Amino acid sequence: MTNKTSYIKVKDHSVTGEEFELLYNEVYEMLETHPQPTKENIGKYYQSEDYISHTDAKRNLFERVYHLVRSIALKRKLKLINEESSDNKQLLDIGCGTGDFLEVAKNDGWSVTGVEPNQMARDIANSKTDQAVSDVTELDQLKSGHFDVITLWHVLEHLHDLDDHIQRFNRLLKPSGTLIVAVPNFKSFDASYYKSHWAAYDAPRHLWHFSKKSIDRLFVKVNFKIARVLPMKFDAYYVSLLSEKNKSGWMNLFNAFFVASRSNLKAARSGEYSSLIYVLKKA
Repeated sequence: MTNKTSYIKVKDHSVTGEEFELLYNEVYEMLETHPQPTKENIGKYYQSEDYISHTDAKRNLFERVYHLVRSIALKRKLKLINEESSDNKQLLDIGCGTGDFLEVAKNDGWSVTGVEPNQMARDIANSKTDQAVSDVTELDQLKSGHFDVITLWHVLEHLHDLDDHIQRFNRLLKPSGTLIVAVPNFKSFDASYYKSHWAAYDAPRHLWHFSKKSIDRLFVKVNFKIARVLPMKFDAYYVSLLSEKNKSGWMNLFNAFFVASRSNLKAARSGEYSSLIYVLKKA
């Protein structure tokens, strides 16, 4: 990708404390973490007990609230894929974590498949889905044109070889299928408020940082079009809490609630929520 300029400098607040630069790509209106860890060494940046999507832990109030909100979100995700389903109901969830979404979909009659690179999370997911989850390296072995719905819930920003992965999703999806992508939105108010402390930058685990235009421009290359864009309003509160911790060392609940609520109010007019769900269809 060309035409890159410096946008902001950020720090890995979760694991190493290393500093990174986010470069702005004006062609795609997106940010790129620089330098990016390679596939071989990125694993060390996930080695934290606080990386909540790789565990079912409920050790404190924050984690218990996280799981409560996640249970609500799972119902909404299920409703969304049911709106896009056919009779076959074949689901592929990329980066499925501990498999909660796959479990909910399976219990609702979906035939589920998942991929997850983290061994610990994958083992938990397999215990919930009758061994339906494999390593991400097996993605190319899945049958072409097989899936009615492919989902990536806060996963696209983690993927190396972005264009190659988008081509894979295109290959795996049925011609009438639906691709659902949820990602943070660096154009949101909470991102502009917290700046380098914004938790959803999460460098270097997040390799890319998307706007509405970048999603459109990336996927139109394989003839996908955005059918609709949906908000993830809870994300503003979760991200603001973590951003407060990045900024001051503790989760200032009052300020996080104020910033998140303000972000959602502004987004009600602009559409620029903290995180967005893109429902994409083959053109």
